[in-house]
Amino acid sequence: MSSSTPSICVFCGARAGVDPAYVADAQAMGRAIAERSWRLVYGAGDVGLMGEVARACIGAGGDSFGVIPTHLMQGEVAKRDLGTLVITETMHERKKVMFSNSDAIVVLPGGAGSLDEFFEVLTWRQLGLHTRPIFVLNSGGYWTPLAALVEHIIAQGFADPSLRGFFTLCDSVEEVVAGLEGALAQ
Repeated sequence: MSSSTPSICVFCGARAGVDPAYVADAQAMGRAIAERSWRLVYGAGDVGLMGEVARACIGAGGDSFGVIPTHLMQGEVAKRDLGTLVITETMHERKKVMFSNSDAIVVLPGGAGSLDEFFEVLTWRQLGLHTRPIFVLNSGGYWTPLAALVEHIIAQGFADPSLRGFFTLCDSVEEVVAGLEGALAQ
């Protein structure tokens, strides 16, 4: 974890999605990170929601730390104006570097990669490997089915009810920011 400047790891899609709320929330999240002098840690892409959150953060004067594997340098168009750019060999290494350089995790809408990232940090939390707060921004209800899936997993006996307490589903950027401020103040 970082020492003086809180770092917020944002997991999100390399696509923009169909609902304009996804882009608007990604931009608002990027600006909020910059306005609080936090550092954005993200997947270093310049496309989709990744690009939106980074452009908004950097445009508002924020610091950024991007991590991208070599095989995605072209497809995700690695952003070059980042404060720090780390190039990894594998996707797993990318997640590890992002996580290791963050104090909190925020999950915006995304696809299979974002689900992979979310479930990995959730599993690590469940196993007691970290205590970082995890916030899931439910832009336009995007993650409501995910919350239902977690409830189903608990109901079917594959996880303890404590699983639901390892992440916070938020309906607005403001709610995420308030949660982050509270968590980072501890």
